[in-house]
Amino acid sequence: MTRGGESARAPSVAVEVRDRLAVIRINRPSERNALSTATLEGLELAFNSLAARNQITSVIFTGTDDVFASGADIRELHALTPAAAGEFAARGQRLFRRIADASRLTIAAVNGYCMGGGLDLALACRVRVASPDAVFAHPGARLGIITGWGGTQRLPRLVGAARAFEMFVTTRRVGATEALEIGLVDVLAEDALEGAFGIARSRVEKAATPTDAGVTS
Repeated sequence: MTRGGESARAPSVAVEVRDRLAVIRINRPSERNALSTATLEGLELAFNSLAARNQITSVIFTGTDDVFASGADIRELHALTPAAAGEFAARGQRLFRRIADASRLTIAAVNGYCMGGGLDLALACRVRVASPDAVFAHPGARLGIITGWGGTQRLPRLVGAARAFEMFVTTRRVGATEALEIGLVDVLAEDALEGAFGIARSRVEKAATPTDAGVTS
């Protein structure tokens, strides 16, 4: 990702900084942005680096092409030992908890398919902006698995226990309009990333505007 600003690149993650706003892009289009161990590591390194920079006010997560993230890399999961699988789950939990607890504004700019662990990542962000063709689902039940990265706790808080349970059990896909209606996303924008930038900039401007408190004429 080289569209202006300062850029750095990891094998499956690209980072861009525009002024005080940062973008972390999952960049595995040939693998539908599946979250492999290396991708999780890249996300963790990128987020930790940005979180340590005081001048960064907002971090936006997005994907490539028509995919935000398609979930954990299933082919890699099949090859993991039990110990490695446990560490894989723990890494995702630590990362998404850190994102959820971050003092900076975190935004998921959901540009397309947002599945499984990808949905868990979006849920960990404080704000979710989706393009009109975004699609959300937790398909793990079809594979006899369930997400281990916090989605089982965060999804019910947003959409209610009944809707969350239905999404987990039926693996039904939820389109962008329905996602907005049920509170899964906060905003729809034709360009999810630009919509996220708009929200981030407005928050920065609002924070910089002095209030009436303590102002004397």
